[in-house]
Amino acid sequence: MTILTTILTLAPAIGGVSEPSGGLLAIKVGRAETASGAAIEHAVILVDGGKIIEIGADLPVARGIPVFERPDWVVMPGLVSCYTRLGVDGRAGQVFSPEASPTPEVQPRHPDYKEVLEAGVTTIGLYPPGTGFPGHASALRPHGATLSEMLVEEAAYLKVYFRANAQTKKQVRDAWAKVDEHDEKVKKAKEKFDKDSKAKPAEKKDEEKKDGEAKPAEKKADDKSKDFVPPEADPKVKPFLQVRDGELGMLVSIAQAADWAHWVDAIGERKLDFALRVLMTREIDLFEVKDEIGKRGVRVVMEPQISLVPGTMRQRNLAAELSASGAKVAFKPRNDTVDDHAALLRHVGELIGAGLAREVALKGVTLEPAAVLKLEKQVGSLEKGKAANMLFLNGDPFEPSTQVMAVMLDGEFVSGEVKE
Repeated sequence: MTILTTILTLAPAIGGVSEPSGGLLAIKVGRAETASGAAIEHAVILVDGGKIIEIGADLPVARGIPVFERPDWVVMPGLVSCYTRLGVDGRAGQVFSPEASPTPEVQPRHPDYKEVLEAGVTTIGLYPPGTGFPGHASALRPHGATLSEMLVEEAAYLKVYFRANAQTKKQVRDAWAKVDEHDEKVKKAKEKFDKDSKAKPAEKKDEEKKDGEAKPAEKKADDKSKDFVPPEADPKVKPFLQVRDGELGMLVSIAQAADWAHWVDAIGERKLDFALRVLMTREIDLFEVKDEIGKRGVRVVMEPQISLVPGTMRQRNLAAELSASGAKVAFKPRNDTVDDHAALLRHVGELIGAGLAREVALKGVTLEPAAVLKLEKQVGSLEKGKAANMLFLNGDPFEPSTQVMAVMLDGEFVSGEVKE
């Protein structure tokens, strides 16, 4: 017979929030919405060290392992909000500072973080303000007394604000021209290094004839100095090198179909890993280029809203259209407020009612925004090896009447009444 208990049996509760148990825990719920595959009925999730170590249907639980059991609950991955300014109020104009970070603005004890965490948001992407190239976004957990406790990834994606005009196109082209200049500088430095390296052995042989052979230790130390060290990149160029090399993502804000066409023209043949940030408006015309976006398999960060066919009152579900074309959809709240973060599942549910596939909707609030932050291997789905960031509900995630019952972050219940 399995021992039934809760985390709170192992440690006292304060205000309905459990202290960490620090050990192995088995979670049994009616259904697990994994986001990476099919839902699991009668799910059992084993958690240890802040990670999911096993998940499946009706898994056996060894005697002595504490069990948290809620057969009427549904569990899903914690929500990921990849594009937010919650908890900060810094402002900026048009800038070119791709090296800048938003983390100096973070106030760890800001009440917004606690409130969105209680709504089920376990990862946020804090982006820098301003247009042009204002800097990179940082990935945070909305919990912790210090920035270091909150920080998941300092540089998650490079923020780009792009419009179909000569100025922004020139900024993009100039940025990549500087990348080419740096590559050329490295190439010349390497050629010089190789040339000098070939000349040195001959010189060394002449010295050895005069002074005798060098000591083995001296040879070893001399060999170490032969490693080529490329010239350091300018801080404003380095982010673009990281994007080029796939180390850093890029999120490009556009407002209309024309912006997309000019962006594609500005980057030319470069193979870049970028996502689009699309501000939803009533008559947005991005459907005109949905097939082009879909062919590239681009992720689109957008609000869960129904738009209209320009000049008519006919509704269209742009998220569903983009998905059908091959694009990947990541949702952000309609407004950057705590209330709209709390209403995200309900608003996405409205798109499901208008034709959006449910699996696309589920990934759109978990796995796809995690991928925008380049964290899809760590968070965004319920899988073995991933962080135990979970949202517990009393029903289907997208039903308006469903309520959040508890939230787990890195294997610890941080919100919700979970006493037996």
